[in-house]
Amino acid sequence: MDKDNAPIITEQSFLVNREQVWKAITDPIEMRQWFFAEMPDHKAEVGFKTQFNVDAGEREFMHLWKITEVIPFEKLVCQWEYEGYDGIAMVSYELFEENEVCKIRVTASGIDTFSDDVPEFRRESCEGGWKYFINQRLKEYLEE
Repeated sequence: MDKDNAPIITEQSFLVNREQVWKAITDPIEMRQWFFAEMPDHKAEVGFKTQFNVDAGEREFMHLWKITEVIPFEKLVCQWEYEGYDGIAMVSYELFEENEVCKIRVTASGIDTFSDDVPEFRRESCEGGWKYFINQRLKEYLEE
């Protein structure tokens, strides 16, 4: 069976400005509030690397992130890997502002490079995860 290699795209609009959304996706203090509490640091700088462990219940996943592209207040791209597992994903966060609404588009590509033998790496799990983090957690965080 062929794996679906189409990127996972998640979009959400917020009733806040672009600067507030940018800060929420780049400032480690803010990111710990809605994304990964375990994240030790984060910088919107090309070449910045971080790693942190996430306990998923049955297994733990050491996340390895590297920032590969930054256009301040417009785009952030991160290479995303897991220590001890094959596969490399790219996650792009793009911001669009119109009037007083900011829209984010998160595009996760390369998900198909991870093994389907790990339930957390399956497409359905990744789609659900991005919807949870962007459409629920980030929205609640920015509009509370």
